[in-house]
Amino acid sequence: MLGHFQLQSLNQEAEISFLQSALEVEGQFIRTENVVKWVEEQRNALKIDINAIPFNKLNKWSFHPETGNLVHASGKFFSIEGIKINTNWGNVPSWTQPIINQPEVGYLGIIAKKINGILHFLMQAKIEPGNINYVQLSPTLQATKSNYSRVHEGNAPLYLEYFASKKGKVLLDQLQSEQGARFLKKRNRNIIIEVTGDIPMYDNFCWLTLGQIKSLLQIDNLINMDTRTVLSGISFGSYAVNGINLVDKLVHRSTNEESHKRQMLITALDTSAALHSFEEIISWITSLKSTYDLEVSRIPLKDVQKWEKNENELYHEDHKYFSVIAVDVHISNREVVNWSQPIVKSAQEGIIGFIVRKINGVLHFLVQAKIEAGNFDILELAPTVQCLTGNYRKGLNDYEVPFINEVLNAPKENIIYKAFQSEEGGRFYREQNLNLIVEMDERFSQEVPENYCWMTLNQLYTFIKFNNYLNIQARSLLASVTF
Repeated sequence: MLGHFQLQSLNQEAEISFLQSALEVEGQFIRTENVVKWVEEQRNALKIDINAIPFNKLNKWSFHPETGNLVHASGKFFSIEGIKINTNWGNVPSWTQPIINQPEVGYLGIIAKKINGILHFLMQAKIEPGNINYVQLSPTLQATKSNYSRVHEGNAPLYLEYFASKKGKVLLDQLQSEQGARFLKKRNRNIIIEVTGDIPMYDNFCWLTLGQIKSLLQIDNLINMDTRTVLSGISFGSYAVNGINLVDKLVHRSTNEESHKRQMLITALDTSAALHSFEEIISWITSLKSTYDLEVSRIPLKDVQKWEKNENELYHEDHKYFSVIAVDVHISNREVVNWSQPIVKSAQEGIIGFIVRKINGVLHFLVQAKIEAGNFDILELAPTVQCLTGNYRKGLNDYEVPFINEVLNAPKENIIYKAFQSEEGGRFYREQNLNLIVEMDERFSQEVPENYCWMTLNQLYTFIKFNNYLNIQARSLLASVTF
């Protein structure tokens, strides 16, 4: 379909392969409509038992006698520690809080392979202890350094060797951040490797096109966050107007096809109609980083203020934000089938939303520059609205949430995307957030507060290529965009 374009580089070849795969909503091995049933079969084939337990029933985990930090006996995996924050951003200049400290860089890796000329992705039906529905579609490899170095004394993760020794052509390789409000400067290696020969197949793995995965993202809590963050790093290339028009005609042969998909394809590929240049956006980010301070100090967990602990839970005195609980886990197909661990439990579901509107004839996304305590470099680009751990309803939050009413009260016909999506189930307990992309018309002002900026999807894809620009909530939501 896209062979009309002259390939200028291997990178452009990969971008075209990704775009072809994104446009294929049916794969070679399983029909999209049958994936949910296949996932349910994987769930029913396993023995799963996950229960909340008191902290003193944790195996190899304990509160350190001096610091009060919740730590593993090996000193690996992760710990629950305290931090103190001082900032001139927002209405609260200083506070303390618990945070997950996991300094290891883990693998989030997907194996890809061309099957009948179309790139397919090897997806895993994986159970995590915090998954709201137990089994979700995960990357081929999803492993912390403690996991793949076998600190747990269990089996090595499947397919690890393909990523550790790069047995294939690297299509994507990025360091990307985790949740800045929950993790202290945590990053994972997001990587996609293309193979050509036969590879072993296991019962809980399947090949899907990118178009199939994006279709499945319309279903609540089916595609896990790690899959979403890896796929968000995919760029589909940049073209002039004539090239985009040709792609648009080839893809959307009928002018009656869904206009949102057509508009998303155009904003994903266009380089000519952006409101702000790349240099202007860099200057905007630099100015904010120069204006606002974020001083984060590690402190003992026992010194965190306004947080209390009983035998079952570490929680905020007002029962806001999140708590830390303990779980005992039995999952029959994991590298270790039984373990216990701390896990973070949200106080309530949140909302993540992008506002989009046409500017210069092309859809632009309203992006927020957001400071969070665990950010690697002060701020990251976030969705228009991001309320994860505070109640976003009026009068119940510590601060006003700009544009929350526009997102929550959007007419049905203006909603491009709406689904509940889970946070990562290895560290977060049954947490889901409402994800929305909402289109506004020209009555919605182009003038926005200083920490907001209009960007095309093509510009967002460009920034994702570089470390620590887009936060995980923005990347997760962008993964849902279909053409």
